[in-house]
Parts: sequence; structure tokens; C-alpha cells
Amino acid sequence: MVSTELLEILRCPHCVRKRKATSFFTKMPGSSARTVAANTPSWMTSPSCSLMKATSGSILRRTLSPSPRRQNRIMKELLADLTSGDDERAERSIPAIANLGLAVIPPLLDLTRSEDSDVRWWAVRALAASPHTRTVDLIPLLSDSAPEVRAATALALCHHPHEEAVGALIHTLSDEDALTAGLAGNALVKIGSPSVPPLLKVMEEAPTGIRIVVLRTLSEIRDRRAIPVMMKCLGEESAFLQYWAQEGLERLGLDMVYIKP
Repeated sequence: MVSTELLEILRCPHCVRKRKATSFFTKMPGSSARTVAANTPSWMTSPSCSLMKATSGSILRRTLSPSPRRQNRIMKELLADLTSGDDERAERSIPAIANLGLAVIPPLLDLTRSEDSDVRWWAVRALAASPHTRTVDLIPLLSDSAPEVRAATALALCHHPHEEAVGALIHTLSDEDALTAGLAGNALVKIGSPSVPPLLKVMEEAPTGIRIVVLRTLSEIRDRRAIPVMMKCLGEESAFLQYWAQEGLERLGLDMVYIKP
């Protein structure tokens, strides 16, 4: 028995006149979604068309949306580009990988466990670009054996800051790689206020080199709880500690002359 909707579609003058054109555009060999979209006749999207009414545009949406099988193929190709060893090719793949959404996160996390540090680095780079990356998935990568991967992870946490990463980032401030330590400080700045108490704790017991990184971080966070520490550091022998103490106080609006009693 023919349904009422189908009869309406068959009777629709728009559909009858243009059915051949529709077949051409949707069945054209090798046609991409972009090609179909560019060549789709305006009558197909017209509210007066019975086909559009009956399907609510589902036919057009299915034509423009890649099938799961095709999406998986696209993902594999992009991940192959990412891990190709060609930096330019890998970098070009990043926006498209990010556009794949949540589905690409598990494969990227698998790549962070690769034996090749270059593959791990690019996996972290792609995770940093994705809005679907969770901070908790990045934290373990701060302990990677390769300093460049640790640095990339600290930078990724600047894009995905969350209070749950504070402890690991505080530990990373003492990383033997200066770039990684500095980027960990930047991530703590992005997290902001929750970073302040543990940073103040580090200022009490850490060696001078780490205290410099910590004080720079505190000065950029601009939290008034750090004022006593900054004032104390004005009398330190280290010129770097003096500089960041003064810089931090000025950012807090406390640019004044201090007189020793």
C-alpha cells in the first residue's frame, strides 16, 4: 500500500520536474559533500517542496554528512598525516583532526603511549587543539620521559586549565627542563586563584631557581595573598627574585617606596 506521504512526493510538481537533476547531483561518481552542497538546487530546500516537507530535509542531511565508515577512513588518514614524520603535513592535519570531535580523542590518547617520542609529541599537540580534551587525560603526560613531550603537555594544559592539574604542575615547576618548568608556571597562571596556596608553600622551602619561577607565576596571577612573600623577596640577594617581587607588587597597584625600619 502506498503511503500518503509518498503519494504527495510523487504528485509534487517541484519533485516531478527536478527528479532527474536530483539524481545527477546525489549520484555523481566521486562527488564530495562539498560538491553536492555547492550544486544542490534551491528547489530542494524550498519549504513548498513536498519532498522537503515529508522528509524534513533528512535526505539532504544524509547526503552532506559522511557515513560512519567514511568518517573512520578520514580519521585514519588524518592520523597517518599526524604521525607521518613530516612536520608541515602533521601541522596541516591539526584543524581537521580537531573538527572530528570527541571520536578522535581515544585514538590520540593511544598515540601518547607510542614508543616514538615524536608521535607522542604530535598526539599531545593535537589534544591541545581539541575542545573535547579533558585535563585529567593530560596530567599523566607531564611525567613523560621526553622533555619535549612534557613541555608540549604543559602548553596543552594552558589551553585546558583546571584546578585538578595544580598538584602535578607544582611538581613540574622543578622539572630539569627549563622550558617545561616555565610552561608549567604559565598553566598555573591560567588556572589562577586555586594555584596560589601551593605556590606560596613552595616559596617557603624551594631552592632559589624554582622560587624565581614560582614568584614570576605569582606576579602574573595577581593575588593579594602573595603580597607578604613579594615584600620579603625585595630584600633577597637574587636580582631575579627582586625583579619579580617588584613586578608583582606593581601589578597589584602597590608601586611605592619601601623604607627599612
